Amino acid sequence: MSDQSVLYDVPGPRAVRRQRIGTALALLFIAGLLGVAVQRLASRGQFDAELWEPWINPGSDDFAQVWELVGKGALATGIAAVLAITFSLVVGVLLGVTRMMTGRIGRIPVVAFIELFRGLPVVITIVFVWRAMVELGVPVDVLPGEDALWYLVIGLTLYNSVIVAEILRAGVASLPSGQGEAGRAVGMTEGQVMRAILLPQAFRTMLPALISQLVVVLKDTSLAAVIGLGYLELLRRGNQISQVLDNPIQSLSIVGSLFILINYALSRLAVYLERRLSSSSYSSPDPATAGITLESQSRGGGPGGL
Repeated sequence: MSDQSVLYDVPGPRAVRRQRIGTALALLFIAGLLGVAVQRLASRGQFDAELWEPWINPGSDDFAQVWELVGKGALATGIAAVLAITFSLVVGVLLGVTRMMTGRIGRIPVVAFIELFRGLPVVITIVFVWRAMVELGVPVDVLPGEDALWYLVIGLTLYNSVIVAEILRAGVASLPSGQGEAGRAVGMTEGQVMRAILLPQAFRTMLPALISQLVVVLKDTSLAAVIGLGYLELLRRGNQISQVLDNPIQSLSIVGSLFILINYALSRLAVYLERRLSSSSYSSPDPATAGITLESQSRGGGPGGL
């Protein structure tokens, strides 16, 4: 069988030549822009050693203090991200399951909640939570940690939980209808079908999308610095360091690189988990099929039946 796509025609020699020329021109254009940027930065002394020394030279007087502050900022970012991710998953699963298992009238408030926070930008959601809780005098100080931490976590949870709910609903909808029907055929309730058959397979199917959304949660913690929330996460620490050292390009470049490394590690984790789950799905029996087999054996319809 020839290696051809069923979605489009394989490009001919002229099309391939045009694609290569277009790619070469685009690369030259990008290289030209990078060259101009590097030349401008060099002309303004942005590559001078003293601007980078506090970050890369352990012998610098500021090196230890800089990386201590970065470590505190990374820890604050991690705490906010873990809390927001945990609450987003819990609330998102509850919202998704409620929407799928409630009748048409009963699901209206859930759908309205989901559509409301899906339509709001995450920055507005965080600012709204912050100002509303301050104006209403909600006692956030009873919770451990800073007040600003919880404003950020609650705002991120409201925004991302509805995304998780929709991802989960899409995962369940993508499963063959026979999965749920097989569970009902052996006498399982709707809740048991959802919990034992549909949700595990939906999580496995949508795991890459879920982890991608969790990466977004981690990146969105930096919005606390943008809106002046007062939470000293990684980006805000980087801004403080750059103001003291007067090297914003160098400081923010390194902070941005740290975000890239963390997010890349999470993305690779998603790929690893997807491969592990895909390989295990071939060796483990299908939940619906397993339920039918056990039921048939208990009725004496299979080997070893009573």
